[in-house]
Amino acid sequence: MEKILENAKIVHFQPEVEILISTSDFKKGLKVEFKGEPCEIIDFQHVKMGRGGAIVRTKLRNLKTGAVLEETFRSGEKLEKPGLEEKTMQYLYSQDGAYYFMDIETYEQIPLMLSQLGETKNFVKENMTVKILYHKDMPISVEVPTFVELVVVKTDPAGFKGDTASGGGKPATLETGAVVKVPFHINEGDTIKVDTRSSEYIERVK
Repeated sequence: MEKILENAKIVHFQPEVEILISTSDFKKGLKVEFKGEPCEIIDFQHVKMGRGGAIVRTKLRNLKTGAVLEETFRSGEKLEKPGLEEKTMQYLYSQDGAYYFMDIETYEQIPLMLSQLGETKNFVKENMTVKILYHKDMPISVEVPTFVELVVVKTDPAGFKGDTASGGGKPATLETGAVVKVPFHINEGDTIKVDTRSSEYIERVK
């Protein structure tokens, strides 16, 4: 009996720490769990209610569905931090409405539906490295680089003046299907840099 006790290891069990986020910590881009769903704060406003205390009006974007909802919280109210994990993956191809990505560490391939990509579908091209966001071991969304370089496949020829009253630009269709406004000197076949956050033209890539 003494020998068994000698070799035994004492394991101390620690209670699981619940991570909470207070309304005082709210900021744009912060991710929270709301009604069991992972959400991102896209806007918020602290409002003083006189003797009734203060409230925080927020706009939350559901990271699974992309839906935007408006919610009001009492000042000091706490929300859970969502269990999110990011994996670096490479976009391979699309087929039958599904977009296939490969984990660059395990080579495992996963399909994501168009609804899960949202607006990022406009900037994903083959072999591009992206971040896949997981919630409770399920892939829910795709994050592309802030700036991407894409080829113009359709636009009016250089010198076309079009509607100069709208700010001096013309529409251009890119290799991914995205349509952005570009300067008049841009031609088909040119490679341009685009800001994926705003879908804005940045510069022509030489």
